[in-house]
Amino acid sequence: MTTPIIPASDPLLLSEYLTAFDALMAESVFGLEQTDKNLRLLPILRGLQQLHSLRCSEFESIVGAYQAAGGQPSDTVVYLAVRLFKLLELKSISPDQVFKVLQSSGTTAQTPARIILDKPTSQRQSKVLVAILQQVLGKQRLPMLIIDAPSTVRDPSKFNARAAGIQGLAFFGRDHTYALNDDMSPNWSEIHGFCDKYAEQPVLLFGFTFMVWQYWLSALNHAGKFIHLPHGVLLHSGGWKKLEAQRVDNATFKQTVESLTGVKRCHNFYGMAEQVGSIFMECSEGYLHAPHVADVIVRDPVDLSMAGVGEQGLLQVLSGVPTSYPGHSILTEDLGVLHGEDDCRCGWKGKYFSVLGRLPKTEMRGCSDTHAPAVKPYRPGAV
Repeated sequence: MTTPIIPASDPLLLSEYLTAFDALMAESVFGLEQTDKNLRLLPILRGLQQLHSLRCSEFESIVGAYQAAGGQPSDTVVYLAVRLFKLLELKSISPDQVFKVLQSSGTTAQTPARIILDKPTSQRQSKVLVAILQQVLGKQRLPMLIIDAPSTVRDPSKFNARAAGIQGLAFFGRDHTYALNDDMSPNWSEIHGFCDKYAEQPVLLFGFTFMVWQYWLSALNHAGKFIHLPHGVLLHSGGWKKLEAQRVDNATFKQTVESLTGVKRCHNFYGMAEQVGSIFMECSEGYLHAPHVADVIVRDPVDLSMAGVGEQGLLQVLSGVPTSYPGHSILTEDLGVLHGEDDCRCGWKGKYFSVLGRLPKTEMRGCSDTHAPAVKPYRPGAV
């Protein structure tokens, strides 16, 4: 017997969720002041918690354990430690509703996370991604140079975060050109052909940060080559930990991009396979911003209390997007710092922050751990 799409016992009817979500989507992506966004986003997050508690037995057990420990789920959005997605297959849909299974990156010694998507969640992810990226790229589809190999998206059985990123961003481009061969060496004929054709017009470049550095910029430098794309914009994400080991920071990365390619507009973004769609985009001032349907909280890594502005801690990311799995509130293993809200010089409203790196591999505690301390609620007016 399969679970109906809208169980009769759901306290939040799907139609109510969609009404609230669509109303929030109609707002400016980075135009809501934080107090207003709290009032709009919190009911959606609470509703998702109710929804997933009914549809996902593992999540229901976690919420129940939190409640038994003295927490108040009706006032709090419970978070899951991100590594739980590597240990459990968390889903809030029946097997016949599974549309796509997204795998996070993982080493041979590490089990990748499996993110279960139904078609409505996947479509919602795409809609949100489009709204966010149009703030940087505009609505015109641009010629696109992908700093990756075509084999990354060729095999649908190996659908992972890289493939999802490429496919998601490909919507914003046309004449998709892959800069790398399948062995990660530069495909110089494709690169030069793209530059000869589009050197004097706006273009989109996309790749994962470490790959852009290791297999494209380093290759250009080693070969003594310079390409000319002065009207280009580069979007990139992920892999900063490997670059930090090489002492490459964001400023160095941007300077190298401009010196070797002529690209002056370079935007990093922060996101993860466990919350596809609701990415945090880098503004013109170099800070990451929370969009209208998502938010971020910084927590003290020792007691998990909320950290203040300027204090370093673990990042908790919230998203109003996923209904097929309980990924609406996740405690990451990334360290960051909140710089402020509503007052970034770029003009975007809401919270803005920086990611500082990955927490050393130590035992994580969170609401999924029944021995974790109670956490402060995320409610209107909370930091």
